[in-house]
Amino acid sequence: MLCKFMSSKAPFSCSMVVESKPSAIVEVCKKILPKLEDNSFSKDDIFAVHLTLEEAFLNAVKHGNKMDPNKKVKIDYSVNSDKIEVSITDEGNGFEPESVADPRFGVGLYEPGGRGLLLINSYMDVVKFNERGNSVYMVRYKEKPYFTKS
Repeated sequence: MLCKFMSSKAPFSCSMVVESKPSAIVEVCKKILPKLEDNSFSKDDIFAVHLTLEEAFLNAVKHGNKMDPNKKVKIDYSVNSDKIEVSITDEGNGFEPESVADPRFGVGLYEPGGRGLLLINSYMDVVKFNERGNSVYMVRYKEKPYFTKS
C-alpha cells in the first residue's frame, strides 16, 4: 500500500492492491471510511461511499475477475476536505456500461444484474469507466456542484 498524507485533515491519497475475494472489501472500507470521518463528511456521505465501494468492489471481483483468486483488485483513492475520489480496477476483460439494462424498466426489471450500477450512479456525483471497461472512477462531493452528472 502506498499512501501520501500530512495530517488527518490534509489531502490523503492512497493506492492498494487487494485479493480478488468478496471479504477483502472489509479491509478496504476500514482504510477509506475513517478518512471521510476525519474530513467531517456527513453520515449520509459516508453511507453513500460505503455502499458504492462495496458495489463497485464486488462487481470487480465477481464480474471482472470472475472470482479468480489469482487475480487482484487495485483501489486508488484520494480524500480531502471537499471530496473523495476512488478508482477500482480489476484484471478482467471489461464491459460496456451502456449495455447493462436499466433495472427499473422493461427487460431490466427481470434481469438479475444492473442494480449495483444503478446504486453507484445514484450515490456518486461522477461515475466514469475507462475505455476497456475494467476500471471505474467515482467522485462524491461534500457540497454538490452545480453541474449535471457526467
